[in-house]
Amino acid sequence: MNRIAGACGAAALAIASIAQAQAQGDGISDGAVRIGVITDMGGVLSELSGRGSAMAVKMAVEDFGGQVLGKPIEVLEVDHQNKADIAANKAREWFDVQKVDMITDLTNSAVALAAVDMAKQKNRIAIINGAGALRLTNESCTPNSIHYAWDTYAMANGTARAIVKKGGDSWYFLTADYAFGQQIERDVTEVVTSAGGKVVGTSRHPFNASDFSSFMVAAKGSGAKIIGLANGGSDTVNAIKSAQEFGIDPAKQNLAGLAVFITDIHGVGLKAAQGVMLTEAFYWDSNDETRQWSRRFFERMKKMPTAIHAANYSSTMHYLRAVRDAGTDAPGTVMAKMKATPVNDFFAKNGRIREDGRMVHDMYLMQVKTPAESKYPWDYYKRLAVIPAAEAFQPLAKSACPLVRKGS
Repeated sequence: MNRIAGACGAAALAIASIAQAQAQGDGISDGAVRIGVITDMGGVLSELSGRGSAMAVKMAVEDFGGQVLGKPIEVLEVDHQNKADIAANKAREWFDVQKVDMITDLTNSAVALAAVDMAKQKNRIAIINGAGALRLTNESCTPNSIHYAWDTYAMANGTARAIVKKGGDSWYFLTADYAFGQQIERDVTEVVTSAGGKVVGTSRHPFNASDFSSFMVAAKGSGAKIIGLANGGSDTVNAIKSAQEFGIDPAKQNLAGLAVFITDIHGVGLKAAQGVMLTEAFYWDSNDETRQWSRRFFERMKKMPTAIHAANYSSTMHYLRAVRDAGTDAPGTVMAKMKATPVNDFFAKNGRIREDGRMVHDMYLMQVKTPAESKYPWDYYKRLAVIPAAEAFQPLAKSACPLVRKGS
């Protein structure tokens, strides 16, 4: 009996010491919480993510106090050069050598898929803010990853459905020929055809294309009411500029931005972009909360934030709070805490992370203002509609994610 009592006492002391150690910060592995930002620093997607994404993560760390559970928070950053192998190799190095706990941003869908797979292999956390491929929460979902900001389904569901309702029932696509562009073309096609519209043609262009002349000529000649831009970053900017150069008449044909961010509109200018309809997860000028944070960001970056920048801040704060509340940086425990905790901040209200890793939140249908409607710098959008979270993202009933319970 004495031995049993002694063993029980020792176990109780061990449990108490573990709890005390976690409260003191000993639940943090390797002496620090390390966050790695894998992004496009100088390529086609750098304006909508890039250094702004790294800055947003650093702002979150600063606002959190620079430490969690008594241990420092470190931020690493790397340029993936829009190459999946570079992203995967850097993620492996960070996980194995530098003991990075969480990677984020991951702009470019091919990059994100490679990095997420590495995070799964190494049992670390990946938060995708930049990439949009629906596959990330479908067949390629993992217990270690969260798709936070936006995806192709939400963009297609918002923009395409609204345009078809307004009479834009014939479409021609200018599609970036890689995973993201192909996915958003498929998603929009499904929305258009299910609503009674039709797709009359597609031009596939290389990623980071410099000349859109032949593609725009084909789009103009198709007679389609809507030219859908299934691309992003400078590809979208160049396509919009090309539409103006080739005399696309808004009375006959309109552009639909399927992955447009505010930096794209800034790069094109309101004269060329006016009237473009798009779906956004975040707009800096929505309310006092968004304006306050965005002006802080502007002071550092000299541009207003995209939804990707805002989501990097929001998701980093959500992660750090989960580490603090869980008393550890153990991936499984932190992921469970993140999924159990609603997201309520300037980026999203009553957002939640589903079992497939999708963070669901309201999205917004926007239209680009005319130059006459814009009253001050970066005053680019007027809101046409709020798309509720339950409608914006793919329902679990349609999910191909193996983590989703049957019948969900």
